[in-house]
Amino acid sequence: MRVEDIKRILVVGAGQMGAQIAMQSALHGYAVTLNDLSMDILEKGMKGNRVQLEKRVAKGQMAQAQMDAAIGRIRLEPDLEKAARDADFVVEAIIERLEPKRELFSRLDRFCPPHAILVSNSSTLMISQIAPATKRPAQCANMHWFYPPLVMRLVEVVKGKDTSEETAQLVAELTLKIGREPVILRKELPGFLVNRILRALGREAYYLLEQGVASFADIDKAVELGLNHPMGPFKLADFSGLDIGYNARLETYEITKDPSDLPPKALETRVKRGDLGRKTGRGFYDYSATPPTPTPD
Repeated sequence: MRVEDIKRILVVGAGQMGAQIAMQSALHGYAVTLNDLSMDILEKGMKGNRVQLEKRVAKGQMAQAQMDAAIGRIRLEPDLEKAARDADFVVEAIIERLEPKRELFSRLDRFCPPHAILVSNSSTLMISQIAPATKRPAQCANMHWFYPPLVMRLVEVVKGKDTSEETAQLVAELTLKIGREPVILRKELPGFLVNRILRALGREAYYLLEQGVASFADIDKAVELGLNHPMGPFKLADFSGLDIGYNARLETYEITKDPSDLPPKALETRVKRGDLGRKTGRGFYDYSATPPTPTPD
């Protein structure tokens, strides 16, 4: 299949990642189907998209007609079988746990046309763990977007052990078609490129916190002012969602069995009490205050 043959993209998962991936694709002219468990979830995802695009229109960065046209290209469909029937390319963007992803890929394999490419947006789980649930492992790959997809330009394209070169190149070409920049990993490993680098920084940041060397707010300040990062590691964790980082660490530990990959206490404590970062209004920082204030452990 050539990239020109991709007419309809299916995105499964209408959370912040999936909804924005769908919108980015629609903004670049693709017909998109967005699938999740209910119309309520789908409409919530699209509401978030509208808020983002309305800001662009208000700033003169986008015409109202362009926004309306993109929204009109997205079909909401809670029935996976119906959503998959005419899909040429599928992006999975559901919870970061292996078994739900394997189950979904198995169903997609049954419902999608034989030519369809299946990719996972997973940030930690390798496609070689997921693709065996299908009869088309050569047509499966990782296509890891960064949050928020409507802003972040990078996409990691990762070949699994059975991913064909044709599939990897097709995913990279589609990435360019929808206005993003691909990097291709010829060898898969947990965390891929960017998250492995971030994890090294985060691991040291949590170590310094747990050893009582400095507060997390001062560690953030040091990274922002000393390394010129836009956000320190704890602010970034809040921005991405503490539950995302927590689950990613658990999945990584299942692969490596390295105790250093387990979620740090400061992260686990907040996740267990439901403080998941910006999306819940509270994580390492309290976002009801202006500016946000550090929260106690």
